[in-house]
Amino acid sequence: MTAQASSLDEFLGDFRSTVLDATDRLREISPEESARRSSPDKWSIKEVLGHLIDSAANNHQRFVRAQFTDDLVFPGYEQEKWVNAQRYNDEPWSDVIQLWSSYNLHLVHVISAIPEATLMRARIRHNLDQIALHPVDQNDPTTLDYFVRDYLVHMKHHLDQIFPPQNS
Repeated sequence: MTAQASSLDEFLGDFRSTVLDATDRLREISPEESARRSSPDKWSIKEVLGHLIDSAANNHQRFVRAQFTDDLVFPGYEQEKWVNAQRYNDEPWSDVIQLWSSYNLHLVHVISAIPEATLMRARIRHNLDQIALHPVDQNDPTTLDYFVRDYLVHMKHHLDQIFPPQNS
Protein backbone atom coordinates (compact mmCIF):
# COMPACT_ATOMS: atom_id res chain seq x y z
CA MET A 1 0.00 0.00 0.00
CA THR A 2 1.41 3.38 -0.97
CA ALA A 3 0.67 6.14 1.48
CA GLN A 4 0.55 8.80 -1.24
CA ALA A 5 -1.62 6.94 -3.77
CA SER A 6 -3.85 10.02 -4.02
CA SER A 7 -4.17 13.52 -2.65
CA LEU A 8 -5.84 13.94 0.72
CA ASP A 9 -8.94 15.39 -0.94
CA GLU A 10 -9.18 12.38 -3.27
CA PHE A 11 -8.68 10.02 -0.34
CA LEU A 12 -11.40 11.75 1.71
CA GLY A 13 -13.75 11.69 -1.29
CA ASP A 14 -13.11 7.97 -1.74
CA PHE A 15 -13.63 7.38 2.00
CA ARG A 16 -16.95 9.30 2.00
CA SER A 17 -18.25 7.62 -1.16
CA THR A 18 -17.24 4.19 0.16
CA VAL A 19 -19.32 4.79 3.29
CA LEU A 20 -22.31 6.24 1.45
CA ASP A 21 -22.35 3.54 -1.26
CA ALA A 22 -21.95 0.74 1.29
CA THR A 23 -24.69 2.24 3.47
CA ASP A 24 -27.14 2.04 0.55
CA ARG A 25 -26.10 -1.53 -0.23
CA LEU A 26 -26.28 -2.61 3.43
CA ARG A 27 -29.86 -1.35 3.66
CA GLU A 28 -30.77 -3.80 0.87
CA ILE A 29 -29.76 -6.76 3.09
CA SER A 30 -32.61 -8.16 5.15
CA PRO A 31 -32.29 -8.30 8.95
CA GLU A 32 -32.49 -12.10 8.75
CA GLU A 33 -29.71 -12.33 6.20
CA SER A 34 -27.56 -9.87 8.17
CA ALA A 35 -27.61 -12.12 11.26
CA ARG A 36 -26.99 -15.44 9.45
CA ARG A 37 -23.59 -17.07 9.85
CA SER A 38 -22.17 -19.13 7.01
CA SER A 39 -20.60 -21.38 9.66
CA PRO A 40 -20.41 -21.37 13.48
CA ASP A 41 -16.84 -20.00 13.47
CA LYS A 42 -17.57 -17.12 11.04
CA TRP A 43 -19.05 -13.72 11.80
CA SER A 44 -22.42 -12.81 10.37
CA ILE A 45 -22.68 -9.72 8.16
CA LYS A 46 -24.00 -7.83 11.18
CA GLU A 47 -21.00 -8.93 13.25
CA VAL A 48 -18.58 -7.92 10.47
CA LEU A 49 -20.18 -4.48 10.48
CA GLY A 50 -20.01 -4.50 14.29
CA HIS A 51 -16.29 -5.22 14.02
CA LEU A 52 -16.00 -2.19 11.72
CA ILE A 53 -17.80 -0.09 14.35
CA ASP A 54 -15.28 -1.31 16.94
CA SER A 55 -12.47 -0.46 14.53
CA ALA A 56 -13.92 3.03 14.03
CA ALA A 57 -14.15 3.56 17.80
CA ASN A 58 -10.57 2.43 18.43
CA ASN A 59 -9.12 4.33 15.48
CA HIS A 60 -11.07 7.49 16.25
CA GLN A 61 -9.12 7.80 19.49
CA ARG A 62 -5.87 6.89 17.76
CA PHE A 63 -6.34 9.53 15.03
CA VAL A 64 -7.08 12.24 17.58
CA ARG A 65 -4.36 11.27 20.09
CA ALA A 66 -1.72 11.04 17.34
CA GLN A 67 -2.07 14.78 16.80
CA PHE A 68 -0.65 15.45 20.29
CA THR A 69 2.14 12.87 20.45
CA ASP A 70 5.46 12.27 18.75
CA ASP A 71 4.77 8.60 18.16
CA LEU A 72 2.15 6.26 16.72
CA VAL A 73 2.04 3.74 19.56
CA PHE A 74 -1.48 2.64 20.44
CA PRO A 75 -3.09 -0.14 22.43
CA GLY A 76 -4.59 -2.99 20.45
CA TYR A 77 -7.90 -4.62 21.22
CA GLU A 78 -9.23 -8.16 21.23
CA GLN A 79 -11.50 -8.09 18.20
CA GLU A 80 -13.32 -11.40 18.77
CA LYS A 81 -14.03 -10.52 22.40
CA TRP A 82 -15.30 -7.07 21.45
CA VAL A 83 -17.74 -8.49 18.89
CA ASN A 84 -18.89 -11.26 21.25
CA ALA A 85 -19.33 -8.91 24.22
CA GLN A 86 -21.52 -6.49 22.27
CA ARG A 87 -23.82 -9.14 20.78
CA TYR A 88 -24.32 -7.27 17.53
CA ASN A 89 -26.66 -10.00 16.23
CA ASP A 90 -29.15 -9.00 18.95
CA GLU A 91 -29.19 -5.33 17.87
CA PRO A 92 -31.57 -4.03 15.18
CA TRP A 93 -29.87 -4.19 11.77
CA SER A 94 -30.92 -0.63 10.88
CA ASP A 95 -29.27 0.66 14.09
CA VAL A 96 -25.99 -1.15 13.32
CA ILE A 97 -25.96 0.30 9.79
CA GLN A 98 -26.71 3.83 11.04
CA LEU A 99 -24.02 3.72 13.74
CA TRP A 100 -21.39 2.40 11.32
CA SER A 101 -22.27 4.96 8.67
CA SER A 102 -22.45 7.97 11.00
CA TYR A 103 -19.27 7.05 12.84
CA ASN A 104 -17.28 6.72 9.63
CA LEU A 105 -18.65 9.93 8.16
CA HIS A 106 -17.48 11.58 11.37
CA LEU A 107 -14.02 10.04 10.85
CA VAL A 108 -13.92 11.61 7.37
CA HIS A 109 -14.48 14.95 9.11
CA VAL A 110 -11.89 14.20 11.84
CA ILE A 111 -9.24 13.29 9.27
CA SER A 112 -10.06 16.36 7.15
CA ALA A 113 -9.33 18.56 10.19
CA ILE A 114 -5.84 17.11 10.83
CA PRO A 115 -3.17 19.59 9.69
CA GLU A 116 -1.15 18.31 6.72
CA ALA A 117 2.11 18.72 8.62
CA THR A 118 0.75 16.45 11.37
CA LEU A 119 -0.42 13.85 8.86
CA MET A 120 2.90 13.81 7.02
CA ARG A 121 5.32 14.06 9.97
CA ALA A 122 7.55 10.98 10.10
CA ARG A 123 7.17 9.02 13.33
CA ILE A 124 10.09 6.85 14.36
CA ARG A 125 8.29 5.13 17.26
CA HIS A 126 5.18 3.23 16.25
CA ASN A 127 3.50 -0.14 16.55
CA LEU A 128 2.02 -0.30 13.06
CA ASP A 129 3.92 -3.54 12.71
CA GLN A 130 1.28 -4.94 15.11
CA ILE A 131 -1.94 -2.99 14.51
CA ALA A 132 -2.01 -1.98 10.82
CA LEU A 133 -3.64 -4.17 8.18
CA HIS A 134 -0.52 -3.62 6.07
CA PRO A 135 2.20 -3.57 8.73
CA VAL A 136 5.14 -1.18 8.70
CA ASP A 137 8.46 -2.60 9.85
CA GLN A 138 9.17 -1.43 13.39
CA ASN A 139 12.51 0.01 12.23
CA ASP A 140 10.96 2.10 9.43
CA PRO A 141 9.46 5.52 10.17
CA THR A 142 5.83 6.01 9.19
CA THR A 143 3.15 8.69 9.19
CA LEU A 144 -0.35 9.26 10.46
CA ASP A 145 -1.29 9.67 6.79
CA TYR A 146 -0.23 6.06 6.17
CA PHE A 147 -2.25 4.88 9.16
CA VAL A 148 -5.50 6.66 8.19
CA ARG A 149 -5.20 5.30 4.65
CA ASP A 150 -4.60 1.80 6.05
CA TYR A 151 -7.83 2.20 8.03
CA LEU A 152 -9.81 2.66 4.80
CA VAL A 153 -8.06 -0.34 3.21
CA HIS A 154 -9.11 -2.38 6.27
CA MET A 155 -12.70 -1.17 5.93
CA LYS A 156 -12.80 -2.04 2.22
CA HIS A 157 -11.35 -5.49 2.99
CA HIS A 158 -14.30 -6.24 5.29
CA LEU A 159 -16.85 -4.64 2.96
CA ASP A 160 -15.54 -7.01 0.26
CA GLN A 161 -16.39 -9.88 2.61
CA ILE A 162 -19.97 -8.58 2.78
CA PHE A 163 -20.16 -7.66 -0.93
CA PRO A 164 -17.72 -9.89 -2.80
CA PRO A 165 -16.33 -8.07 -5.86
CA GLN A 166 -18.08 -9.05 -9.09
CA ASN A 167 -15.87 -10.72 -11.68
CA SER A 168 -16.40 -9.12 -15.07
